[in-house]
Amino acid sequence: MSLATEDRVLEGRYQLTGKLGVGGTAEVHRGWDLLLRRFVAVKVFHGDEVDGRRFDNEVRTLAGLSHPGLLSVYDVGSCDGTSYVVMQLVEGTTLRDRLFDGTFTPVQARALGHQVADTLAHVHEQRVVHRDVKPSNVLLDGSDTAYLADFGLAHPLGSTRVTKTREVVGTAAYLAPEQVRGEEVGPPADVYSLGLLLLECLTGYREYPGNRVDAAIARLHRPPRVPQEVPAGLGRLIALMTSQSPSRRPSAARVADELRPAPAALPRDRLLCGVRTPSRPAA
Repeated sequence: MSLATEDRVLEGRYQLTGKLGVGGTAEVHRGWDLLLRRFVAVKVFHGDEVDGRRFDNEVRTLAGLSHPGLLSVYDVGSCDGTSYVVMQLVEGTTLRDRLFDGTFTPVQARALGHQVADTLAHVHEQRVVHRDVKPSNVLLDGSDTAYLADFGLAHPLGSTRVTKTREVVGTAAYLAPEQVRGEEVGPPADVYSLGLLLLECLTGYREYPGNRVDAAIARLHRPPRVPQEVPAGLGRLIALMTSQSPSRRPSAARVADELRPAPAALPRDRLLCGVRTPSRPAA
């Protein structure tokens, strides 16, 4: 019987009750903790040796971080030779799926950007780079809390690489220019990706669509286009975040401060509500 079979109980404790998502190297299941009697997320690994190192890296990285915008790691284990990790379950949706319902207002974009940037600021303070900030890795719950997920490609600064030198890792549509060139990346790469993510929230489409090569190379030839209807202050910030030069980009902490919403703004403008049809379809 496969480890991932629904209703299977792992180690006599975690009952898998439904599949939440499938990736290239892992499956995420909704689970029920029979001991503590709570719902959890169970990520089951099924990749090769390099993927296994990334899986271990994700678990160790998350276990060493503590922030309201990050998923808590509850347990790790192995069953029938397959590794799994038990994490906090977020009842909601991904930002990628949320964008199918429509674009964000500037107020909504600021609220989301503030949360993700604040989380990244903590990650960077711990000398970790996420390297794969994108809509499908941002989870939204029913109270408008955003969680940054999937640290499989995260890289502690100064540590041994999991990938080969000059190997491009990450998702093509959201890569920073230095990632495209296969250079060593630092916190500014995450800020760049967040800038593209916020731009997509406002416009409803990816700034650099197409296949992996075309999407990656395009940013080396032109900067992102920020529509004129985006409020000037927010537009300038996104332009700085997506600068070709990493040294010109603001820190995640500064972005979080710039995007801090007014206390009265959120109740009137919920993140999980779409406002209009995207002007171009998401790629």
